[in-house]
Amino acid sequence: MRVRNSVARKRRVKKVTKAARGFVGGRKNLRQAKDTLEKGWEFARAHRRAKARHMRSLWITRINAACRERGVSYSQFMNMLKKKDIPLDRKMLADMAFNDPAAFDAVVAAARD
Repeated sequence: MRVRNSVARKRRVKKVTKAARGFVGGRKNLRQAKDTLEKGWEFARAHRRAKARHMRSLWITRINAACRERGVSYSQFMNMLKKKDIPLDRKMLADMAFNDPAAFDAVVAAARD
């Protein structure tokens, strides 16, 4: 029995060749294109995760620097926030410390009370 799958096959091939535009050599139009794209998508996912980890460490560094200017360490500050039930995450705290020091001062004062 003959299998007629041309529409679905063309759609799949078109998706791959469109995504492989700009690749050089056989990577743009052969089986290599699919392999290259799959590997690229794997790297993209992994690096999105790595970026999230990197950003968290950057936020912690910024909070720590701002806290030490105010005479308290990062770990003590986070502990005070937890005890006072102040629900600010690291991203918000780092943004405050970097862009709005007065607001960060108010948060540190609230945590100390």
